[in-house]
Amino acid sequence: MDNKNISEDRKKYLRKIRINKITVLITQIFVLIAFIILWEVLAEAKVINSFITSSPSRILDTFMNIKSNNLMMHLWVTAYETIIGFLAGTILGIIIAIIIWWSEFLSKVLEPFLVVLNSLPKTALGPIIIIWVGAGTPAIIVMAIAISLIVTVLDISNGFVNTDKEKIKMAKSFNATKWQLLTKIVIPSNISTFINTLKVNIGLSLVGVITGEFLVSKAGLGYLIVYGGQVFQLDLVMTSVIILGILAAIMYQSVVILEKIILREKK
Repeated sequence: MDNKNISEDRKKYLRKIRINKITVLITQIFVLIAFIILWEVLAEAKVINSFITSSPSRILDTFMNIKSNNLMMHLWVTAYETIIGFLAGTILGIIIAIIIWWSEFLSKVLEPFLVVLNSLPKTALGPIIIIWVGAGTPAIIVMAIAISLIVTVLDISNGFVNTDKEKIKMAKSFNATKWQLLTKIVIPSNISTFINTLKVNIGLSLVGVITGEFLVSKAGLGYLIVYGGQVFQLDLVMTSVIILGILAAIMYQSVVILEKIILREKK
């Protein structure tokens, strides 16, 4: 009888959570639709200047002419550069974080330099990167790496340092090697840190790519935004910004799906 009551209570609890999620989603959709309708009405009523702010209908027209504007090509360029910068920045950052954890001497030597580099506005490095690497895709990818790399190193290193000290002491008491500590305790204990770093890096890599495209690119959504602003095609600018937001959301959700898969396998 008690088990039956517990089961019923659990069902009610899960139903309540499901209803809450659906309510939140419906509210979000309602707010978005209301915003779009209000924007369109204000633009049609000339309350706001549609030349400056554009309007949903004009953005839709621009999007429907996707071939004439080469939007898909620009989207592909930005997505490609972001993925390469994201993967390279994350992998390099994890490798450097492991090296720093491995050597306490290196950790103490590099710590102040990492803090300074993290505080430095990476956009200031743009002209230097262009001179060193050359204008074009390589410079944009390096820009994305520069923005995400230091954050990755600091976050992962911090996670490694804060790994359960008691577990490490116990493993050391059984003569565990440094490699065993890393692979059996430190890395498994920091899965959530890796996932959170991936979530942050998606946004940072995209910022790096768009910044690079602002400076040197002849293709990509960043280039399209700059070009649209220069020729006063604000519809093109707003459409590019919206596509950029959708791209960022898709990439972020990809990491969320990866997180769910990893956590499911971990259980």
